Amino acid sequence: MRRPVSALVAAATLGVALVGCAGGQVADGEPAAPASGEIALLPVGAVPDYQLGGAYDPAGGVGIVGRDRTAEPAHGVYSICYVNGFQTQPGELADWPDDLLVLRDGEPVFDPDWPDEALLDTSTAERRARIVDEVGPWIDGCAESGFDAVEFDNLDSYTRSDDVLILDDNLALATLLVERAHEAGLAAGQKNAAEDAEALRDRAGFDFAVVEECAAYEECAAYTAVYGDQVIDIEYPDELPRPFAEMCADPESPASMVLRDRDLLPAGTDGHVFETCR
Repeated sequence: MRRPVSALVAAATLGVALVGCAGGQVADGEPAAPASGEIALLPVGAVPDYQLGGAYDPAGGVGIVGRDRTAEPAHGVYSICYVNGFQTQPGELADWPDDLLVLRDGEPVFDPDWPDEALLDTSTAERRARIVDEVGPWIDGCAESGFDAVEFDNLDSYTRSDDVLILDDNLALATLLVERAHEAGLAAGQKNAAEDAEALRDRAGFDFAVVEECAAYEECAAYTAVYGDQVIDIEYPDELPRPFAEMCADPESPASMVLRDRDLLPAGTDGHVFETCR
């Protein structure tokens, strides 16, 4: 989990009216048309929950649940599998060869906000293919476990690479990962990276977006202008600029939005926050 690198104020607008999550104009849980073949997109307007900090039984009325790739999918709802496709996961640095990491003076370059995550080197076709050799089985595992979709995080890692990487490098890897997801029967979701949403949709082929704090940072239109109602937003109570109910009623907010504690703690844990727009 992370929020976008910059607080982009989105200027793009939809040619159709956007529906806030309190508006009631979107049918609850109405499934979208498949992207291709057997790939099912997000159930439009369904209540989401984001459980990367630990899996637990979803509350009544929840229709979409996101969990880490190491967890089992939530049954009876649309389940999204989290994959960190552009940086190493905490505790997994040793699993990656040095020549697949962005290096500075022979040492891995880490995400400044997540110092246990090293950037993967997407700069050549050969390296990208080898990254897919590592990440591809995770995607296949998500499908085999019963997830409906996969979301790829850190698409904007190039912005933290000291110009070692460029957007086109990450788009090329993203295209390979989306293709692998579609081959496995999974919809593919963009995680954050508001500035690159149009390119990620049009060039890499993403089907939907999972975003953090787009309402707080007034950048939801950057996603909904590209993905329409195929957007899930997670807000956090420590960064709310106004009451969550007001954000729900805002017509620029996605129809699927949830308020979670920043650590995404399981239900029953001290500090757990879960509030929806219903």
